[in-house]
Amino acid sequence: MVISTPHGNITAPVFMPVGTAASVKSLSSEDLESVGAQIILANNYHLYLRPGPQNIKKLGGIHTFMNWPHPILTDSGGFQIMSLTPRITDKGAYFKSHLDGSLQFLSPETTTLSQIDIGANIIMAFDHPIPAGASHAYAKEAMLRTHAWLLRCIKTWKDADLDRKFARSRTPLAGVEHEFSQDRVRNKQALFGIIQGGQYPDLLKESTKFIVDQDLPGIAIGGAVIGSNPSQTSQALAIIRDLLPKNKPLYTMGVGVKPSDIVSVIRAGADMFDCVAPTRLARCGLLYNRQSKTERLDISKSQFKLDKNPIDDTCDCSTCRDYSRSYLHHLFKSHELLYYRLASIHNLRVMIRTTSLVQSL
Repeated sequence: MVISTPHGNITAPVFMPVGTAASVKSLSSEDLESVGAQIILANNYHLYLRPGPQNIKKLGGIHTFMNWPHPILTDSGGFQIMSLTPRITDKGAYFKSHLDGSLQFLSPETTTLSQIDIGANIIMAFDHPIPAGASHAYAKEAMLRTHAWLLRCIKTWKDADLDRKFARSRTPLAGVEHEFSQDRVRNKQALFGIIQGGQYPDLLKESTKFIVDQDLPGIAIGGAVIGSNPSQTSQALAIIRDLLPKNKPLYTMGVGVKPSDIVSVIRAGADMFDCVAPTRLARCGLLYNRQSKTERLDISKSQFKLDKNPIDDTCDCSTCRDYSRSYLHHLFKSHELLYYRLASIHNLRVMIRTTSLVQSL
């Protein structure tokens, strides 16, 4: 499947490195291109609080802001907000900022407009994520709220599209107005809806039918099946697979702690996936290795002090090509900043290469 955007095409299945605050930690745009990243993910919650969507818009949009000329997806922030013990109402979510404790409010309208201002190519609907272990009653309430919120996201998204068409149809009275109008047309986003339902087959099917009926450019699945348990994600996909359209990308949110997780969800039918784990594990000294039963090695261990081998001799990344386990062990133990870059390059390359290898089978 090829997903087309104004910033280039994406060949699925695709793993998306996570650049939460418009930065994949320790890596430059050139580093991301070198590992084969086609698209990266940023988070609306974090960017909404700092530096703010209007400021990003004034600075030319997120692609210009972070010097990444390729596609970008933004998560709405619903999942992050749930970790802040919010007060959820039908209107939206009230929560305290993790930056300064100030009271904040996000709604389907504000999250959609924020992502439009940020300028991502793919934007996510605002949803009410369902935690693992939630009761059927809780899951149903959150699912129905997610559906109601999605309709409001769609209206906001379509109203913004009408504004773009109106701007394009106007006869420009000045060069500035003309440039502004063309900018809005060029930065049109694709909105994805999110399936909820937790671990309950009846709710997953009900939610899938509702999301599919909205006929959006793409579909995601989140909530209790989000990433942490890829086998549960695969089981959920098996439940809803026959209800999904074949011609639209399916995004399984938060999947990719281990390379084998990617294999599991691709075989289950996923087209897109993301996870903070590859770079987070790298910063903690955990590097992917195909030969290990755990799929990774702990570079902090003394056994690597004099090890001249690469992290993984089957990996084609620049870190494995140019640096030894002993050097990475030394950098990690010395808290050298270079370690984070080299380790992140390796872990991301393994995930992206695994995706391409599964695709070719």
